[in-house]
Amino acid sequence: MKSISKSLLGATALGLFGMVGAAQAADFGACLITKTDTNPFFVKMKEGATAKAEELGITLKSYAGKIDGDHEAQVTAIETCIADGAKGILITPADTSSIVSSVQKARDAGLLVIALDTPLEPIDAADATFATDNFIAGELIGKWAAASLGDEAANAKIAMLDLAVSQPTVGVLRDQGFMQGFGIDLKDPKKWGDEDDPRIVGHDVTAGNEEGGRKAMENLLAKDPFINVVYTINEPAAAGAYEALKALGREKEVLIVSVDGGCPGVANVADGVIGATSQQYPLLMASKGIEAIKAWADTGAKPEVTPGKDFFDTGVKLITDQPVDGVESIDSKAGAELCWG
Repeated sequence: MKSISKSLLGATALGLFGMVGAAQAADFGACLITKTDTNPFFVKMKEGATAKAEELGITLKSYAGKIDGDHEAQVTAIETCIADGAKGILITPADTSSIVSSVQKARDAGLLVIALDTPLEPIDAADATFATDNFIAGELIGKWAAASLGDEAANAKIAMLDLAVSQPTVGVLRDQGFMQGFGIDLKDPKKWGDEDDPRIVGHDVTAGNEEGGRKAMENLLAKDPFINVVYTINEPAAAGAYEALKALGREKEVLIVSVDGGCPGVANVADGVIGATSQQYPLLMASKGIEAIKAWADTGAKPEVTPGKDFFDTGVKLITDQPVDGVESIDSKAGAELCWG
């Protein structure tokens, strides 16, 4: 941990963290801590937080781990935010349970802590969560895939390209939502890999990037070269899976579904790389989070949850150019206009 703290001091030189300050002077500061600073999802989240902080006159410092799953870096960033006297922290937790004690330390110090996109375990370990309903996001693409196959859904051979082995997390919600949407019996909905449906060829992890998606797809194709449905944790992983299928000349024979709805991902829907994706709104998550920190600093009021849920739901839409009956969707043109707003 000591070496990580030293790395934080030399963040620019070592590249373990990204840190920016809002240009305007402000009465107080806030922190944004994301999983990485390279995934376009978190780049857009940072844009939203930065713009809203500048608008409200808040000094924002942003941190990101070097790789997905770098929770030790997030712990160090939380400690820095406390020491800096920040009023609040927005965080996409790299590990939903390992950082809980650090989050509690921040809350005990008087900071408002809001989880973005990925709920902590338990969810009330943060003061609030602003997120997509990731289970519904997965369920939408599962329903679409099953409806697209029709009667052949009963004979599907499904590859599950997940994020990481750590469970529960946002990846589990998407995975299990997809399975429920497809009509697969869930065993424990808080983890993947315990299902016994013979249509599931297997699970592999991607780290949420293109190279990981390609390698995971290759691994599962080695297990069964006739896979015809591919669930992916996000669109970079989907792009990698497509390349692996293309190398075998099977890219037109397989349905690929995903979650994110970023502009590159929507373009891949338009190009036929991805059949359908569930679109999230990270810019909205982050900007609403900054607004909540401002309200907390001004009045002590904490954010309210969406009625019937234990978090603030920032919404999700299915994007596809091949609509099916019974699953509401919008096309890639509309998705491109909305991507990550």
